[in-house]
Amino acid sequence: MAQHLKGTGVALITPFKNNGSVDYLALEGLIEKTITGSVDFIVVLGTTAESPTLSPEEKQEIISEVLRICSRRLPVVCGIGGNNTKEVIHQLNTLDLHGVHSIMSVVPYYNKPTQEGLYAHFKAVAASTRLPVILYNVPGRTSSNLLPETVCRLANDCRNIVGIKEASGNIVQCTELMRTKPANFSVYSGDDNLILSQMVLGMDGVISVAANAYPEIITEIINHAIVGKFEKARKYFFSILPGIDLMFAEGNPAGIKSMLNKMGLCENTLRLPLMPVSEVTEQKIGEFVERMKI
Repeated sequence: MAQHLKGTGVALITPFKNNGSVDYLALEGLIEKTITGSVDFIVVLGTTAESPTLSPEEKQEIISEVLRICSRRLPVVCGIGGNNTKEVIHQLNTLDLHGVHSIMSVVPYYNKPTQEGLYAHFKAVAASTRLPVILYNVPGRTSSNLLPETVCRLANDCRNIVGIKEASGNIVQCTELMRTKPANFSVYSGDDNLILSQMVLGMDGVISVAANAYPEIITEIINHAIVGKFEKARKYFFSILPGIDLMFAEGNPAGIKSMLNKMGLCENTLRLPLMPVSEVTEQKIGEFVERMKI
């Protein structure tokens, strides 16, 4: 089993050209920026990557390109999830995942399965791969909440379910999860605006949207928090918090793409049904980027 991940992971966007095709040159630039910013691992094809709009061929090419660019300099986690268990298993069996460290699989969306259904889904996913599996709980997007009791049951019953990206936004639920989880089970913050609070609970790190734009700052927050230097972590966190709020003001990844565009790192292009942020929010994002240069 691969070593458990710790520290700062970046939930990588998928940059598109103005014509809607994948911008691989911009992708390379973003990856190099995050590596220079000392992140610990990269997550590709998560929801921030607009993965539901990508074709199977595009997904495979993106995986291959990310692995080529990273060139084993840091681990790569690949998002493979959905609300059709059979299709998720099909992707696990057909995508070339050679070189991928682990997979991240989101809670099935729209169907609203019971806790027993979520348990059975993830147990089937785990049984279909030899790779470590990181669960992804984000009820604000999926309308289903993977409860701590079910998480712990999966962690205990499935050897290769090794962690979870917890993005419920519920600090009480996070506390219960940290209290009851197995000792060797990793928990990553999935809410950039709650990073500091969640690290106080003892989480292992973050899978961050903001790290696309400001990997150095997010890394500083996490590295200081891991060793208990919360005063220093708080300084960095408060400096970027207004930008985090702007990133999510009109949804993800619209906000982060606007910010990256202001930084000259990619086009401000999304695939329908997503749209760029409003002019008002875009202006505020631009002002924040300029302030951070000072």
